[in-house]
Amino acid sequence: MSKSPSALGMRGRIAVRALRVVNATSRGLGRGSGTVAGGRVAMKIDEDLFRKLFVGRTVILVSGTNGKTTTTALVRAAIGGDPASNLTGSNMAAGIVAALSTSTSSTCVIEVDEPWLPTVMNAARDAARRAVVLLNLSRDQLDRASEVRQLAQRWRDHFSSLENSAEWDVIANVNDPLVAYAVQPAAKVTACALPTPWHGDAISCPHCTKPIHFDEGLFGSWWCDCGFRAPHPDVFFDDGVRMDGVTYPLSLQLPGSFNAANAAAAVAAAQRIGVPPVDSIPRVNAVEDVAGRFGERMWKEQKFRLLLAKNPAGLAALISTVSEGSSPVVVSINANVADGRDPSWLYDAPFERLRGRTVWCDGTRALDLMTRLFYAGVDVRLTDDDPLFPRGLPSGEIMDVIGNYTAFAQWVKKSKAC
Repeated sequence: MSKSPSALGMRGRIAVRALRVVNATSRGLGRGSGTVAGGRVAMKIDEDLFRKLFVGRTVILVSGTNGKTTTTALVRAAIGGDPASNLTGSNMAAGIVAALSTSTSSTCVIEVDEPWLPTVMNAARDAARRAVVLLNLSRDQLDRASEVRQLAQRWRDHFSSLENSAEWDVIANVNDPLVAYAVQPAAKVTACALPTPWHGDAISCPHCTKPIHFDEGLFGSWWCDCGFRAPHPDVFFDDGVRMDGVTYPLSLQLPGSFNAANAAAAVAAAQRIGVPPVDSIPRVNAVEDVAGRFGERMWKEQKFRLLLAKNPAGLAALISTVSEGSSPVVVSINANVADGRDPSWLYDAPFERLRGRTVWCDGTRALDLMTRLFYAGVDVRLTDDDPLFPRGLPSGEIMDVIGNYTAFAQWVKKSKAC
């Protein structure tokens, strides 16, 4: 059912009006997209607004270190219609409140920052139907993010203490041992064995700290000598989405096995709220880009594909995707507040897979990146050293540009969609 003004009460209605005024003013003054500021004001006026905005709705939350924005977009596509969603990527309380306040849809698909997941799940306790998609857990923004295992424990503690746990459908990528550990206490889990190119933060068991063994020849298989092992999957990705004994082929427009994993999770989530794969998969297949990612763009008469990576796991996934080509690759790294000030994570990314390719280093930390690539044995150059960059590529070739948060935004700003 849609959110009616009366359901919010007088204080809630005042809060929503204030939110809209503040956000419109913010946009008018060029201070941003106009989401977070209004949400903060609204929650000051009505401290219970967060909960009220979820009441009676079907709610699907999406969280994890990598792939939240893309998976949220794929879930939206999978279920169809125009569900409420935080399309700007504002995935903490204020941004989510703003997104919920601007839509009367009875369904919402919400991207949630990992530390905020317990808070948002608690706020959605009076929703009509509830599902949560959990993708992965890995290191992120070293200067301010929680240690990964602390976050996994926080999720686990939340599922252990969750009231009416059976009312939550948990769609979890159990190919990540930390996610599997976190959801063990949950009452209703759809276990998904999905392509997961990064296990660097889950090499020891969260139960006993002994090494976890990964069977690279058997997808989705890992175990510890203490008995902790990968659950039997309900959903499996193997040249398509396999569930209930049926394999549904995927023909994604988005590149990479990591996006196939995101799509499989989206299809599984849609099925949990009653949308069958035969309906959801064609809609997922039709998604061409997400918030400017993956689509073709043009800069200085050169076509390129813009990709976002913010940590070792994200870079590992993208390097696996671009390493099969032959065109030069641009990697653009900044270390602004939004990116994380500490770029030492570059030494954990598997740049060695790009040997044989020319990699152009760009961004405020281009020299740090160039040093890392030199040690990886990669042919490297600086974009600032060549005034003709990026001209000279063979006609028709598309260049891949990988950037972290603010570098990605700079490339979006200076280019145009094809």
